[in-house]
Amino acid sequence: MSSLRKTDYLRKASPTTSLPSKSSIGKRMKLSDEQKQEIKEAFELFDTDKDGYLDAHEFKVAMRALGFDIKKEEVLRLMRENLDERPLDDSHPMMIRSDAFLQVMTEKILERDPLDEIKKAFKLFDEDGNGKISLKNLKKIAREIGESMSEEELQAMIDEFDLDRDGEINENEFIAIMSNNDDL
Repeated sequence: MSSLRKTDYLRKASPTTSLPSKSSIGKRMKLSDEQKQEIKEAFELFDTDKDGYLDAHEFKVAMRALGFDIKKEEVLRLMRENLDERPLDDSHPMMIRSDAFLQVMTEKILERDPLDEIKKAFKLFDEDGNGKISLKNLKKIAREIGESMSEEELQAMIDEFDLDRDGEINENEFIAIMSNNDDL
């Protein structure tokens, strides 16, 4: 398995939404088409009454699905700042349309620190919390995402990226893999 395929596997298996690409570490970027599609799908999924708008509750749940756990006050502030000029009716004044939702989520995603996102992803891979990603961790993740990789392939992944040769991937090694920066 090539190094590219191995890092793609780690990126695909990452449980965080919109894990940054190697080229985005340390610089602001635009959203990828995949990220825009995720936002669109979240809007459509949580627009439960299919009226083309999200109310405050739907907005908060959609944001949570995209990896943002924010307080009600923040939801209301964001909605006030992005209100549709013509709400559906006077009984639903706090509604947000899909284009405004895309704009809000784009700003939120671009405000994220890519290094923090990689560290969050590492913690999700490191299910036992010992500061290392083991073969056992990778096998479980491969099963969960339906990736059919042999134990030998998974071990080869660890062997390639395990810079200190302890048989597991630590956080700094994971950051180096995901950011393509070998001197971390």
